[in-house]
Amino acid sequence: MPTISELATQAKEAADRLGIHKFDIYGSTVDESSAKVDQGKPDQVKASNRSSVTVRVWNDDQTMGITSTTDVDPIGLALALKTAYEASFFGVKDNVPDFSPVATAPLAREFAEKAPQAPIVDLLEKLIAAEKALTEAHPAIASVPYNGLAQRDIDHFYLNSDGALRTEAYSTTSLYLYTKTEEEGKKPRSAGAFRISRDLGTLDVNGCLKETVEKTISHLDYQKILTGKYRVVFSPEAFLSLLGAFSNLFNAQSILDNQSLSKPDSLGTSIASPLLSVSDDALHKDNIAIATFDGEGTPTRRLPLIADGILVNFLHSAGTAKRFNTEPTGHANMGAKVTVGPHFYHVFTSKMAEQAYSLDTAENVILIDDLHALHAGVKALQGSFSLPFDGWLVNHGQRTSIESATVAGDFLELLKTILYVEPEAHLTPGGVCPYVWVEELSITGE
Repeated sequence: MPTISELATQAKEAADRLGIHKFDIYGSTVDESSAKVDQGKPDQVKASNRSSVTVRVWNDDQTMGITSTTDVDPIGLALALKTAYEASFFGVKDNVPDFSPVATAPLAREFAEKAPQAPIVDLLEKLIAAEKALTEAHPAIASVPYNGLAQRDIDHFYLNSDGALRTEAYSTTSLYLYTKTEEEGKKPRSAGAFRISRDLGTLDVNGCLKETVEKTISHLDYQKILTGKYRVVFSPEAFLSLLGAFSNLFNAQSILDNQSLSKPDSLGTSIASPLLSVSDDALHKDNIAIATFDGEGTPTRRLPLIADGILVNFLHSAGTAKRFNTEPTGHANMGAKVTVGPHFYHVFTSKMAEQAYSLDTAENVILIDDLHALHAGVKALQGSFSLPFDGWLVNHGQRTSIESATVAGDFLELLKTILYVEPEAHLTPGGVCPYVWVEELSITGE
């Protein structure tokens, strides 16, 4: 793939030949290798290099056309520009997308450099050793049916005819382990853990193993639970998955499309307990997959969404920001349609709770570790959810695995009834979050 400077020169030359005066290009490349093992042997080894480029062109009537390509040599780029130009005459007339007004503004920070990729044999050795350690950790652990070790080099770039020229690159290495147990007279139980780092050398394999073993063993002696109302504690992963399922709450495009729990005038209103604060922070120091700019070239930054229970900001693209008469926030995703989405959540509290809570002393509290079937059990426009989960009934520090149960409630009501946000934050794939305590939710068991 040509360098960003070469690409900009080629695009400018092709646009001049075609009589195109206004265009922009966003592209990404992912170089990935991954491994999966089964019973001590390689099960799946893959390597791929994927690239995509999105080209937008405006004609003299200021309507816009868009196309995508994987061919970024001079001929392919010229064809993409020509196709987008032809499509521009069929583009929408109202609320036409435009350049971000800050596409040439300085970035808040420099991107991280890519790390060298490890040989694929090293991935296999690590994964085979991890599988062996798990199956030997307890007689009930029969297999590790779901596992994977992957490393990725990711490059993004953005350029436009007004002189914007941005590029970033970073590397990630991720490990996923998920066990399955077999015991006579008992149902199979499973548990898993995930870790991510910049490279294989810094990946916390031992931490992932330890968490997987502890969770798996804790689920062996399971019990049924009675249906009723319970105080609930969400693990960081569970709370962030629920927050993500209702992210239309912050999404300006969803609000404009009447597909959100919020309205344009919702800013400044209380939507959660004063103990809850949430930011979206692509530049967070713990975010391995850092993004310094979005699909429109807008610099990213830390954006408060909920401050002490008050809704303070929406996520914006350049187009939604213009319609809301505000600045873009760096959350645009370039595609056939510009969409808006979060980068990396940071959940915390800035207020001292009237009472601190602990799982070591709590009585009959439900600890939800992992939520399932969010695609089916969430009604994002009504705000309601009913989801099966993995978790435990906790009584004075003693955890009893729950055989099967469902948690249900209203998300906005849940936010209002948060009674404690623990001070210690935990890193997850979706952000940084502590354990979150909720006053009461409906649990369906026996």
